[in-house]
Amino acid sequence: MTRLFEKSSAALNALPGFEIYGSVTKVLGLLVEIAGFPESLAVGAHVHLRPSDSLNIPCEVIGFRDERALLLPFGTLEGVGLGCKAFIQSNQPVFYPDESWLGRVINALGDPIDNKGPLRHGALPIPLKNKPPPPHMRQRMGGQLDLGVRAVNTFLATCQGQRMGIFAGSGVGKSVLLSMMARYTEAEVAVIGLVGERGREVQEFLEDDLGVDGLQKSVVIVATGDEPALMRRQAAYMTLCVAEYFRNQGKNVLCMMDSVTRFAMAQREIGLSAGEPPTSKGYPPTTFGELARLLERAGPGGQGQGNITGIFSVLVEGDDTNEPISDSVRGIIDGHIVMDRSIADRGRYPAIDILKSISRALPKALNADQNATLKRAKQIISTYEDMAELIRLGAYRRGSDKAVDEAIQIYPQIEDFLTQDKDDSTTIEESFKLLKAIVNG
Repeated sequence: MTRLFEKSSAALNALPGFEIYGSVTKVLGLLVEIAGFPESLAVGAHVHLRPSDSLNIPCEVIGFRDERALLLPFGTLEGVGLGCKAFIQSNQPVFYPDESWLGRVINALGDPIDNKGPLRHGALPIPLKNKPPPPHMRQRMGGQLDLGVRAVNTFLATCQGQRMGIFAGSGVGKSVLLSMMARYTEAEVAVIGLVGERGREVQEFLEDDLGVDGLQKSVVIVATGDEPALMRRQAAYMTLCVAEYFRNQGKNVLCMMDSVTRFAMAQREIGLSAGEPPTSKGYPPTTFGELARLLERAGPGGQGQGNITGIFSVLVEGDDTNEPISDSVRGIIDGHIVMDRSIADRGRYPAIDILKSISRALPKALNADQNATLKRAKQIISTYEDMAELIRLGAYRRGSDKAVDEAIQIYPQIEDFLTQDKDDSTTIEESFKLLKAIVNG
């Protein structure tokens, strides 16, 4: 009898644990409606659809309607029909980043996509939609971070824990500028999120722009433009999730995202699918709240932690820097780098418009001598730009204004200083030494 009991007990223990599941009641486009779940199901929960034993489709709860849960999939809905079983996976998705993720390329679900084998999981869970550190416990920004780009190191000094935005239209050079910063930064770790990126450009970015040296100290998260909106949005969350892990280890992290606009577009798709009313340019109200929650996760950590220096690119629609997403992001972050198409058209890269860009870390980030050099350089640029049209037309006569004459002589040297090849790197000290020699003649 005892032996029979032991066998029965072993057989029962071998059975899988219980699973809570509901069933699909409606499929409309990519929106799935399910019923039969207990009250514990919440917005943001992960649910897996199983049309067959061999097919598993991850989804996320985006809302509720008429006692039904509304889901969007992370993939396609092939095989899903009425009555298909849906299993709850987790109400609060978490991931387990690890130091060994450096040099790896992963997708929005934390799976490797670089053919280098499986990822090792760390010991500490990081919530996908983590909250930023409490304001009263955060440290202040640290010293200036060397990003290797002359124009940024001098005119747009960026401190450790600062959040900067790169605002530009398509094809003006945002991705190349980001790759230069990732390759040449003195930060210990770079976490790069390619959100809604063109599929063919991913390998080019990794091999040509980032390079082997840059990849070794980076974790790259990729969600291409053809992937569902949930994947594109989650890639942004995953980028901050990985960055927070390294910050919690006390490291100085450079977190870059290209682009925040595509994150907002993905959130727009999700919000409209859930039945939210469209507002400015079709963006539902939750889009702007999600932007703030995402970007606030970057910045200085609490006591005993490192910091996350955030560089977020913003794809400006129609080259209008006042469109809703650009305007919202500019009000959240600590400075903006504006790239101008007309500057790129005349062959100066990176095409940064110095006079329209600003870093809120200035002037405290620099010493007195550096601030004096920067002030004089900006005066020269401003003087030349004010008279540029007259100079090009030949309407300005030399000798009319001493300051303009000086600007005409020095401005071409400043343009050469601001021009930088993507394979070139210049430290902060070297940058100011070169600029001071130019403006002091």
